[in-house]
Amino acid sequence: MAISVFDLFKIGIGPSSSHTVGPMRAAATFAQALREQGLLASTRRVEVRLYGSLSATGVGHATDRACLLGLMGQWPDRIDPATIDSRIGQVLQEHCLLLDGSQPLAFEYSRDMLLLDESLPYHPNAMRLEALDGHTSLLRQTYYSVGGGFIVEQAEVDAPQAAGDAVTLPYAFDSAAQLLSLCKAHGLSVAQLMMANECAWRPEAEVREGLLQIWAAMRECVDNGLRNEGILPGGLQVKRRAARLHRSLQELGKPNVIGSTLSAMEWVNLFALAVNEENAAGGRMVTAPTNGAAGIIPAVLHYYMKFNPGACDADVVDFLLAAAAVGILCKKNASISGAEVGCQGEVGSACAMAAAGLAQLLGATPPQLENAAEIALEHNLGLTCDPVGGLVQVPCIERNAIAAVKAINAVQMALRGDGEHFISLDRAIRTMRDTGADMHANYKETSRGGLAVAFVEC
Repeated sequence: MAISVFDLFKIGIGPSSSHTVGPMRAAATFAQALREQGLLASTRRVEVRLYGSLSATGVGHATDRACLLGLMGQWPDRIDPATIDSRIGQVLQEHCLLLDGSQPLAFEYSRDMLLLDESLPYHPNAMRLEALDGHTSLLRQTYYSVGGGFIVEQAEVDAPQAAGDAVTLPYAFDSAAQLLSLCKAHGLSVAQLMMANECAWRPEAEVREGLLQIWAAMRECVDNGLRNEGILPGGLQVKRRAARLHRSLQELGKPNVIGSTLSAMEWVNLFALAVNEENAAGGRMVTAPTNGAAGIIPAVLHYYMKFNPGACDADVVDFLLAAAAVGILCKKNASISGAEVGCQGEVGSACAMAAAGLAQLLGATPPQLENAAEIALEHNLGLTCDPVGGLVQVPCIERNAIAAVKAINAVQMALRGDGEHFISLDRAIRTMRDTGADMHANYKETSRGGLAVAFVEC
């Protein structure tokens, strides 16, 4: 399947791309199908069944709320996050929602929102929606939220080749080896090759405009995170730190006395913390490639753009295109879903993507870029997804800051070499896939192992 840069970078809301953005899109798609099939007026009840990881951490990740919003015809890239609490509160208080935004429908949370202790075979993030007229089923659909806000319907699982790719890419690649071979054969950088592929979907001007809109949403998220203070929702009483850290960095009259490198790390940490605190609060986000890892790419790019006097919009475009090339490889050959392969699939992929983007801007050759991405991913292998309390807060927020700095270090190491290295990016991605398959389900976004359990024991 051809994957666009705009599939990996999608504007949505927090706290999770797979548990919030994906389920909202699925529920909105279901409501849209009811409208298109003329079934809205006949629907008397809608039942939501959440399975696997969506059930295990659904409340902490706002999956249940996302489903309600989607059924009301709301989409993650369009809804105003400031209206979410009032919308949900009204449904719970009045036991009624407007299906597809127009048809009043009785909704009893305890009866119609079912969090089940079972899993469906295709993917741990599964949900089933059913519309009924009394006791008769009008429409029933099963959806899988496969990471990064992507959703797959059961029909696509049953007949994966039925639709086929809608576009033919001029430089299609399924591996890093193919990507490097194409770059060498045609004298292209990774960003140039990706731009040529994107133009199979839309004109170059639209690609550039769209990527700058993505960057504007990332910047807005950082700005909001630097401004907002207080306690993050969910009950852990986690304090926001970005605003206070920002003030302290602004007050420094000169670089950190220990050295400029530590000053740089603090700014990168700051930008990552700002994004992921906004994510934890349910704010406006960009999947990059997921919400749980959404702070890494903006932190690295934000630092480059803020402190490089010659930085321009073209750099943003090249960064995101090069990053997307690595994200495509991770999604095609392993996974970007924490519920499927652990946090190595989210933070690991994002770290490798950020390294690729920065390497592109710093003049790396395609082999050096591939090396940077491999270093970044290699040193996130085995990373578990064990959110405390089922919330995307501990250790998720700090984990993004650490990975952002790690991405920059990976680039520095790669640029000191000639692109030759022992383990290829393809091998690292396959290892991520195999490690995820071997990983116990307790460490894959269920909050039943790791730090999630350690916190309870303390």
